[in-house]
Amino acid sequence: MGKIGMKRNKVFVAITGGIGSGKSSAAKFIREKGYPVISADTITKRIYSEPEILQALKFNFPRCVSESGIDRKELAAEAFSDPMKLKKLEAVTHPIIMKKLFREMEQHDEKFIFAEVPLLFENGYETYFDEVIVLMRSRSKRIDAVKSRDGLSDKEIISRIENQYDYEKKTIIGHTVIYNDGELSALEKQICQVVNEIETKYAF
Repeated sequence: MGKIGMKRNKVFVAITGGIGSGKSSAAKFIREKGYPVISADTITKRIYSEPEILQALKFNFPRCVSESGIDRKELAAEAFSDPMKLKKLEAVTHPIIMKKLFREMEQHDEKFIFAEVPLLFENGYETYFDEVIVLMRSRSKRIDAVKSRDGLSDKEIISRIENQYDYEKKTIIGHTVIYNDGELSALEKQICQVVNEIETKYAF
């Protein structure tokens, strides 16, 4: 399980962080600098239409699957209501998501390839990347951001936060941490600085 980016003379960079931390905004700024950013969430939406995934989810979460497909909101609500159900969902979907994500990354010809990966540390995938950018944000601002974006209640958001990797209590060693508690312009400035540092570091 080595760092696969350097083996291909490319640099693979992960963008991660808890729900509402600003991953999508960071990815947007990186795309605007001209770099490809592969989204694990986009891949997730695609695989939910695949027969194998549909069958597995129908078996494990029958209330969330109908003739019209998967009710993603209901699936998320059920999974985050029980840590065991969440682990079951991740076991079904995450290996497939990551396999497809790395396949897409490998298909790019660019030297620097970024990936927005919510569940990175939970499953040990950080070792697959040459660099990891971790977005940190206060809990109150994360709750406000998700409430505005998804219309979830405080209780639903807190449940999701508490079922994810605890960035507030874990020590992030050997990775780049960006604190996103200011304006979007401040986040953009930090992202540009980090990307420039990565470019300099891997100037081969």
